Amino acid sequence: MTLLSVEGLGIDFGGLRAVDEVGFAVAPGEIVSVIGPNGAGKTTLFNMISGVYLPARGKITLDGRDVTGMVPNRLAERGLSRTFQNLQIFQRMSVLENVMTGCHLKERGAILSDLLCLPSSRLRSAVTKGRASELLERVGLARAAEHEASSLSYGALKRLEIARALALEPRILLLDEPAAGCNAVETEEIDHLIAEVARSGVAVLLVEHDMKLVMRISNHIVVLDRGEKIAEGSPATVSRDPRVIEAYLGTQATETGHALG
Repeated sequence: MTLLSVEGLGIDFGGLRAVDEVGFAVAPGEIVSVIGPNGAGKTTLFNMISGVYLPARGKITLDGRDVTGMVPNRLAERGLSRTFQNLQIFQRMSVLENVMTGCHLKERGAILSDLLCLPSSRLRSAVTKGRASELLERVGLARAAEHEASSLSYGALKRLEIARALALEPRILLLDEPAAGCNAVETEEIDHLIAEVARSGVAVLLVEHDMKLVMRISNHIVVLDRGEKIAEGSPATVSRDPRVIEAYLGTQATETGHALG
């Protein structure tokens, strides 16, 4: 079963084809990684899929429905959530409050009841707080719930952002370089968290430069270079593809038979 399908996706910036004719599919519970050298178009591709950019060409299908060009909040309502390459954390809010902000799409209630602090509003707030607490437990941050977000380590902030994305109860989660800037221990924590999310049935689409992480957890890999898809397949297949090795390491690596990962 395919949850997300991308067909012939492309976009131009000032006459430059940033992404051209890219296509792939993601199934529930699958981890698909998009890799490539700097400037390959990975984040641009993510921005089109998540509604930040309007594709010039191609089609995006989510659970059988054409969602090409749909705005981010509408995509979130349909089960697509993402994190960003640069942290989008409310630093002066508590860790718990950060996750609670991600629960708003699942809240149902009248504005008047919130303004008047009616019992229904207080109950809804308690449910949201409980949901956020469960997510913090899931990502290993329960003990820091009442701490200000700015007090967390960089790796913990990355996990906090994933927790907030999970608060939307997504069917597919887009992670843009979740391990960037993390040390070895923090990267391992991110590794385990991504694998656990996938085991729960959520599809994961991942952009990441840490090749050891990518090769370890991915079911399928899509490789971009200069905006074009040059290879895709299993980690073992992609790591030995001469076009991929050349894109990352240059023609000399191809001649000497190096592999990635």
